[in-house]
Amino acid sequence: MKKLILPLFAAALLVSACNSDKKEKEVMAETVAFQYPETTKGTVEDTYFETKVSDPYRWLEDDRSAETESWVKAQNKVTFDYLKSIPYREELKNQLEKVWNYEKLSRPFKEGNYTYFYKNDGLQNQYVVYRKKEGEDTEQVFIDPNTFSDDGTVSMAGLNFSNDGSRAAYQISEGGSDWRKVIVINTESREAIEDTLKNVKFSGVSWKGNDGFYYSSYDKPEGSELSAKTDQHKLYYHKTGTPQSEDKIIFGATPEQKHRYVSGYLTEDESYLLLSASNSTSGNKLFMKDLSKKDSPLVTIVDNEDSDTYVMENEGSKLYLVTNLDAPNQKVVMTDASNPTPENWKDVIPHTENVLSASSGGGYLFAEYMVDAISKVIQYDMDGKEVREIKLPGVGSAGGFGGKKEDKEMYFSFTNYNTPSSIYKFDAETGEYESYWKPAIDFNSDNYESKQVFYNSKDGTKIPMIITYKKGTELNGKNPTILYGYGGFNISLTPSFSVINSVWLEQGGVYAVANLRGGGEYGKEWHDAGTQLKKQNVFDDFIAAAEFLISEKYTSSDYLAIKGGSNGGLLVGATMTQRPELMKVAIPAVGVLDMLRYHTFTAGAGWAYDYGTAEDNKEMFEYLKGYSPVHNVKEGVSYPATLVITGDHDDRVVPAHSFKFAAELQDKHKGSTPVMIRIETDAGHGAGKPTSKIIEENADVFAFTLYNMGFEKLPNNEVNQK
Repeated sequence: MKKLILPLFAAALLVSACNSDKKEKEVMAETVAFQYPETTKGTVEDTYFETKVSDPYRWLEDDRSAETESWVKAQNKVTFDYLKSIPYREELKNQLEKVWNYEKLSRPFKEGNYTYFYKNDGLQNQYVVYRKKEGEDTEQVFIDPNTFSDDGTVSMAGLNFSNDGSRAAYQISEGGSDWRKVIVINTESREAIEDTLKNVKFSGVSWKGNDGFYYSSYDKPEGSELSAKTDQHKLYYHKTGTPQSEDKIIFGATPEQKHRYVSGYLTEDESYLLLSASNSTSGNKLFMKDLSKKDSPLVTIVDNEDSDTYVMENEGSKLYLVTNLDAPNQKVVMTDASNPTPENWKDVIPHTENVLSASSGGGYLFAEYMVDAISKVIQYDMDGKEVREIKLPGVGSAGGFGGKKEDKEMYFSFTNYNTPSSIYKFDAETGEYESYWKPAIDFNSDNYESKQVFYNSKDGTKIPMIITYKKGTELNGKNPTILYGYGGFNISLTPSFSVINSVWLEQGGVYAVANLRGGGEYGKEWHDAGTQLKKQNVFDDFIAAAEFLISEKYTSSDYLAIKGGSNGGLLVGATMTQRPELMKVAIPAVGVLDMLRYHTFTAGAGWAYDYGTAEDNKEMFEYLKGYSPVHNVKEGVSYPATLVITGDHDDRVVPAHSFKFAAELQDKHKGSTPVMIRIETDAGHGAGKPTSKIIEENADVFAFTLYNMGFEKLPNNEVNQK
């Protein structure tokens, strides 16, 4: 349907005519309006528990059709014409490039006779893998993914070494797809030693000596590889030098072994193969095979998917496991491989009120706790005796504290919302650490502050939120503010620095991150409180965060944008359809937006632990339909200015979600604010996206947001709003 919206040059005319009466303005707006592309409505209808539900844009699910391709091109033309008209879009892009252009380094790690690390000189599209030989200072390029393609859209998606470091397997992703190729090389010569493995998905690579490795994949689906359902994951063993067609299936070949996610990994001494199998993103079965014994059976450690459990470390036959079985915040237990089932587990690091992330290295165990989403790290010996609390450089997020058994020097990173990530070298014996690397970034963190607040959600639950802004910011309700959230899949949002967000802060913007239910900040109970028939809690938490920011004068509805990606895209879609008047701008990115059909695409059925499915029962169907963004766009409602974002190669959350949501908005939205979709080509769900595309996308997001908040020029230029 054709819809009229107010374009940028019309708005500029209205500014110059600020003294004109309302009637004259309305006439001008009508005179210079433009049209969205036509989106044909089909007649598809589904029946759920005797309820008929129309799906007029089902045809947009066909990512291979000429009609869908034509629709994408037409939508992008309208969107990019609009974005290019924003007067300061290019200035924002230049600012992003300037602040992004600094050297970035990963934590180093040792493999064989080399120390490896990832580095980006500044604006390189992909990080380069470097290495230094032990005892030498000269670094050399090991793998440069920037040579994989001219535009940076082919990325490296994994790198795994054999135990002696003489061989490596690296994965590549084309256009951001989850389907990967695996290239096996001799690390000394850096040359491929066999044919490339193809059609690998959701997989690590775990070497057994130098002879071969374990990996996981699905059979290639019928139909589109970017959207067709993938349901049976299999673990393979590949012997180097042999064709992939001869790879042996270790697990997943039979109906009894059918699972959506299967992975295999070895203990460091390569004595045990551990195998995890699950049907959703929460909970797993766990199996073990003793590789020191020929033809040893596959032994069951955990026979159900009611908990999450994995083996972290071993000392001979002694296994150390991390689990949330009867421990919603996780604990570390020990058992013997001869009797590995739960009744034989003994606590090593017991369950506490704070969520645990555990790692090992140098002969020690490290417990990183989240205390209201802030890191606290304690070091233990292998018997679970506390050695020390590691005093971190500040209040924020720590990562690392892991390595191989013989590593006495390890590395960890530290960051928060206004402190760029830095790397520290840590001595496991003394507990002392020193600065290893700090970024030389054009950003003065002393000018900014982060404040953690707690607010009440609709049902009275206290929700933490961290708000970051420039010191001296006046709380007058007029600060451009981005509220970000996720709220799902046990994922925790902990403080971390973002180059992108630093540019937003430089504009005088406020950046707020709410730790919603459905996440992992307070363990399994917090996660479960935002799943299935409790999913509305997540949206209520987010709405309450917005209301808090407004009531405390950080911002107002005229200057508030909500933003989120993937499950966070669902969050934004649900919030803007439930409370469209609450915010000025909405940015749902790569979102799960059709809640009645999400499970029919790729591996989407694995998300049912968090969502449930429309086929489960009538109650679940009605609940999902009650908040599904695609099904809750109402005729004649004025929605906030909306920029839907997706990628044409997203085979995690297929772009049809975003296509259908944008089509519904353009058909039913009333008002002059734009409701548009930005479809990135040769891009997927986000991983591996080249720097150039990241900068362009975020320049567009900031420009779209600020312009629709009424800024004719950037706020830091101290120019009045239009």
